[in-house]
Amino acid sequence: MATHCSGISALWLQKQFGLGSYKSAWLLCAKLRRARADPERKPLSGLVEADETTVDYRTRNDPPTGGGGRGGLRKLLVAGVDELVGRGRRRIRLAPIKDFFAASPHAFMAVSVAPESTAKTDSCPAYPGAPGMHHEPRVVGPVVAHVAVPWIHRVSANLKTWALGVYQGPRPQHMRARLDEFVFRFDRRRIRHAGFRSLLGIGMRAKLITYKVSNSPEATG
Repeated sequence: MATHCSGISALWLQKQFGLGSYKSAWLLCAKLRRARADPERKPLSGLVEADETTVDYRTRNDPPTGGGGRGGLRKLLVAGVDELVGRGRRRIRLAPIKDFFAASPHAFMAVSVAPESTAKTDSCPAYPGAPGMHHEPRVVGPVVAHVAVPWIHRVSANLKTWALGVYQGPRPQHMRARLDEFVFRFDRRRIRHAGFRSLLGIGMRAKLITYKVSNSPEATG
């Protein structure tokens, strides 16, 4: 679970470990996913790209594979920021947000990016005025967003593909944990051997959670 790019389902884990209960396998997966968010991780800094996107989700009554565009009827809003180093990227942060008005992206940027950083964005009016941020809009005239902020758009594209893989459309109440899982793997994509050690270290410091807590709705930013 620490290094596999596509993620691992609870059903696969149940078969691998020979667990008699799917519920036990699901709880084990949930605990490991919640351990992906290091409470002591440092915010991004320097030059960053910021953007927002939508991710398809499903409810309990929806089929795992929507088909015919059914998944497009339900969208969850996600804000993302990508730390740039040289001509590449180093770390990312993702979080669900309530809306695309200024208050939600500003709150996300405040906890994800260090003060005095410079944020490159497209023409979205929600980012100017974020506390402690230098804003650098990149869209001039008819330039499309994926040209103005290409790195964070690649992250968004990978996120959407990943979400439709093992999760077949995540549930809204678990989206924050799913995003933390994606961020954990992305930030360690070039040092995969460190992923398992990091997961163990964070898990030792994390609070114990029950099935009820792990299955409860999560707040959005």
